[in-house]
Amino acid sequence: MLHERITADPKVMMGKPCIKGTRVTVEFILRMLGSDHSVEELISEHDVTREDILAAQFFAAQYLAHDRIMVGE
Repeated sequence: MLHERITADPKVMMGKPCIKGTRVTVEFILRMLGSDHSVEELISEHDVTREDILAAQFFAAQYLAHDRIMVGE
């Protein structure tokens, strides 16, 4: 299961969900991908794997599936 790659520890990055064993947050990965950085850039520059990136995306999608999102008018 991809969630095994995601952890949240109040002592690491203020408890934000991170890739296990790193200080790379799910938020950071999503922001980088949304800012037109490639998966390959993330892998080479931030010591994460393709599977970590997929886990971050899956985690975010699961979170959003259970939350109400307010979008600007």
